[in-house]
Amino acid sequence: MSPIPRPHIRMSPAMPGAASVVLALGSNLGDSAAILRDAARELAEVPGLQLTGVSPLYESAAVKADGVDHDAPRYQNGILTAAYTGTPHELLAAANGIEARHGRVREGRWGDRTLDIDIIAFGELEFDDAALTIPHPRAAERDFVLVPWLQLDPEAVLPGRGRVDQLLAALGGDR
Repeated sequence: MSPIPRPHIRMSPAMPGAASVVLALGSNLGDSAAILRDAARELAEVPGLQLTGVSPLYESAAVKADGVDHDAPRYQNGILTAAYTGTPHELLAAANGIEARHGRVREGRWGDRTLDIDIIAFGELEFDDAALTIPHPRAAERDFVLVPWLQLDPEAVLPGRGRVDQLLAALGGDR
């Protein structure tokens, strides 16, 4: 596993009054490493968002609605942690804009994509509305979220679900 190529950004401690957020990035079309690097750079430019951590990349098989698709291109995945002073919906809008600029097409659920940015956690917030569920409803079941997050923060906790190391252990297998 290699780190997400780090763009020229200044990593700094959390801003006073900001929520700690965890974002998962994934790509399985095009030059995935470059796309993830560019997306991290663009996220660092979102007003009110300050990156605090960038995980190593984690490669995984594509997961489709009916299970793992070993014939699809493999994903490169990473986790970014940040401090953010905006709302969850503002962050979602910024992430969706970055995805669109990288050619993200929303045809069918869980399809191959140039870029996917998911909000995994937003402080201790737990909510669900028509546009967004926080924490991400399937994060606890996805090694491609848990492994890089754990590498970035060995003490990480998914709000309402538990410690990331314990969630990963519950998935089983040699990770």
